[in-house]
Amino acid sequence: MSALSWKSSLAIMGCLWTACAMGEPVRVQDMAGRAVELAAPAARIVALAPHSVENIFSAGAGDALVGVTEYSNYPPPARRISRIGSFNAYSLEMIAALQPDLIVMWASGNGMQTMQALQVLDIPIFVSEPRQLADIPRAIRALGMLAGTEAVSEPEAQRIESSIDALRQRYGGQMTVSVFYEIWNEPLQTINGDHLISQVIELCGGINIFADAPTLAPRISIESVLARNPRAIVASGMGEARPEWLDQWRNYPALQAVAEEALFFINPDHIQRPTARVLLGAARLCEQLDSLRPKK
Repeated sequence: MSALSWKSSLAIMGCLWTACAMGEPVRVQDMAGRAVELAAPAARIVALAPHSVENIFSAGAGDALVGVTEYSNYPPPARRISRIGSFNAYSLEMIAALQPDLIVMWASGNGMQTMQALQVLDIPIFVSEPRQLADIPRAIRALGMLAGTEAVSEPEAQRIESSIDALRQRYGGQMTVSVFYEIWNEPLQTINGDHLISQVIELCGGINIFADAPTLAPRISIESVLARNPRAIVASGMGEARPEWLDQWRNYPALQAVAEEALFFINPDHIQRPTARVLLGAARLCEQLDSLRPKK
């Protein structure tokens, strides 16, 4: 039996064990603090962001997805689901035609003004906004409850929490490493201490050199990076390939990161999406930063 089939079987069992059998109402709190109530577990779901699609599959409810946005490419079955537009340009008419009993929207990506537009459809809305590492298992739990698939979502949430704790115990007490995380090169952009990526850096015993920036994803100057002189520079770019522009830092040989050959790359889907796959990015980053520490 495939992993997907196994999860589907567990989802069905979970449905029988919980509200599905009785068609009982389901009530959860979303990530905007709103109460979301369904008359029965959701059987048809539209998700307005790729990370929500992943988390719905992680919750064991992938079979309930009937509409997603562009770039919803993981897991592979997500690529076969109907597109209703992009995260910031979707079709209300297409959403309505799919007759969902739940819409999962992204607060900061879709914009909270999306709520007003969607409310005319009179369909329950769950607001997703995972900003902390702990929000990833929290979202998966809530989505599992909404879909009646707790038999899958709860073990998955516990697995994520245990993996985060294991990384924290292994690397949290190590010598700190200063890190510059480069979202993009032109314009040069990074993240501040409120960003989930900054939490991953801290999990690995690193220090985000722009944690004190006033905005979540500030544009900065090369001079400011040179002044803060990080031991590691980490970039993700837009795809699975290491971005060529990462090597432009070699033009500044006085940088610690250049002198120590610490120009690191992580697949953006493994660190920029707030999903279970952030564990892959975190494990990779922890290994990279640990390579800069003196060995006993």
